[in-house]
Amino acid sequence: QVQLVESGGGLVQAGGSLRLSCAASGRTFSTSTMGWFRQAPGKEREFVAAISWNGGRIYYQDSVKGRFIISRDNAKNTVYLRMNSLKPEDTAVYYCAAHSSGSYYSGPSYNFWGQGTQVTVSS
Repeated sequence: QVQLVESGGGLVQAGGSLRLSCAASGRTFSTSTMGWFRQAPGKEREFVAAISWNGGRIYYQDSVKGRFIISRDNAKNTVYLRMNSLKPEDTAVYYCAAHSSGSYYSGPSYNFWGQGTQVTVSS
C-alpha cells in the first residue's frame, strides 16, 4: 500500500516556474517507478513524466521535454516535478502515481494515486 500527497501547485504567470512534490508513505515507494499525470478541465488525464526506482530511467511527454524535470529522493520518500517555462496549456490538476505494471505512459498501469494539486498558468 502506498499513500501519496501532492503539494506545490498554485497560480503562476506564463514563463514562470513551480516545483511539485509528492510525499509517499509505504514500504514499496523506494522500489516503485513513480509518475506524474495531469488532467485539464474537459480533457482526459494525460501522462507527464515518470522516473524509475533509482532514477536511472526517465520518461517525458513530448510537450514537456526540455521544460519539466522529474526527480526523486528515496531517503525522503518524495518525488518532484520541476516545471519551467510554464504555458497556459499546462494548466491542470497534477497527480502523482505509483506504477504497478504495464506501460509507464498509461494511467491504468498505476495503482496508487494522490489527490492532485492544481496548477494554473495565466497568460
